[in-house]
Amino acid sequence: MAWFETNGRRLPWRTTRDPYAILVSEVMLQQTQVERVVPRWRRWLERWPTIDSLAAASPADVIVEWQGLGYNRRAVNLHRAARFVAEHGWPDDFTELPGVGPYTAAAIGNFAFGRDVLPVDVNIRRIQERTGATFDASCAQALFDLGATVCLARIPRCDACPLAGACPSRGSRYEPLRKQSRFEGSFRQRRANALRAVAAGEQPQDGDALVSLARDGLVELRDGVAALPA
Repeated sequence: MAWFETNGRRLPWRTTRDPYAILVSEVMLQQTQVERVVPRWRRWLERWPTIDSLAAASPADVIVEWQGLGYNRRAVNLHRAARFVAEHGWPDDFTELPGVGPYTAAAIGNFAFGRDVLPVDVNIRRIQERTGATFDASCAQALFDLGATVCLARIPRCDACPLAGACPSRGSRYEPLRKQSRFEGSFRQRRANALRAVAAGEQPQDGDALVSLARDGLVELRDGVAALPA
């Protein structure tokens, strides 16, 4: 924790306990780099500052605002979660919200409601496995940053690590993890291109991509014409 006081990243969502703002940050961060998320998170909250304001938005507006963050289904789930909370309030079990799994539920519980639960992401799990140590919920943000900047996946910076003195893995090197399949030329890219075209009022000719987007609730097909959800 002393290391974190000096070396922690100053991220805007760490200054709030608003569960909605934290939910937005966690959903954006699921598969997007922190540097890209920071300005988009701020812009999102400027446009929809409360969960009720997001719930009142149209799915089409939400999808358009999400463009560029990737994995657009996250936007649809976030919008559905907002509508759930607007109608029913925050559930005790956050996994009842669309798109919220155990990790995101733990993050909301910890950072917004002060629950004694450690949200274990890939960074925290890596530190746990390498050190064999047990950490309580108060260490979550420090562990995030330690894993992101020091206890790296392949070549950890053990000389800069506050846990190195007692770490049994100190000095180890690791094989590269299996990389995600290339985006260029992939079906994911075809889906992204098709969605971008529909958002611009065009009619893409990639039928398979449109069917896939419709299945995820990202577009609607009406008499063979694709449109964003009303």
